Amino acid sequence: MSEHSPVIDSQGQPRPIEILLVEDNPADIRLTREALKDSKTLNNLHVAMDGLEALAYLQCEGEHAQRPRPDLVLLDLNLPRMDGRELLREMKSHEHLRQIPVVVLTTSAAEEDILRSYQLHANCYIRKPVDFANFIKVVQGIEGFWFSIVTLPSS
Repeated sequence: MSEHSPVIDSQGQPRPIEILLVEDNPADIRLTREALKDSKTLNNLHVAMDGLEALAYLQCEGEHAQRPRPDLVLLDLNLPRMDGRELLREMKSHEHLRQIPVVVLTTSAAEEDILRSYQLHANCYIRKPVDFANFIKVVQGIEGFWFSIVTLPSS
C-alpha cells in the first residue's frame, strides 16, 4: 500500500503524523517503532522517557525548541520523575495542549487508573498486551483508528 497522511499542512499539503511516545521501557519503545515502521501512514515517532521530558517537548523547551507539535500522544502511566497521570493532568490544564489526543497505553488494569485517566480527559485507555504479536496488533490498531478514521486538527 502507498503511504498517505490524514493531516494537511497550512499550504494544503499532506504531512507526516507526529507521534509523541511517552515511555520508559526500551522494549516497548522498540516494539512501537517496529509497529509504526510498516505503517501505511506517514509518521514520525518522537520519544520522551518520562513525564518531565514529555512536558519539555510539548512546551518547546530547551533541546525541544524546534520540535514539531505532536498530533497524538501515546502515554504510559508508570514513568519516572513525573508519571503519566501527572503529565496528563498538566497537558489538559494548558489550553494550547489540551486538544492533542492522548491515548493511555499502559500495563495497568487497575480500575482507579482507568477512571482517573478518563477523569483527566484521556481520549482512550488501552492495556498493553504482554506478548509481541498482540502488542504489534494493538499499536497498528491505534494507528489505523487515529490516522485513518479520525480527523485530526491541522495545528
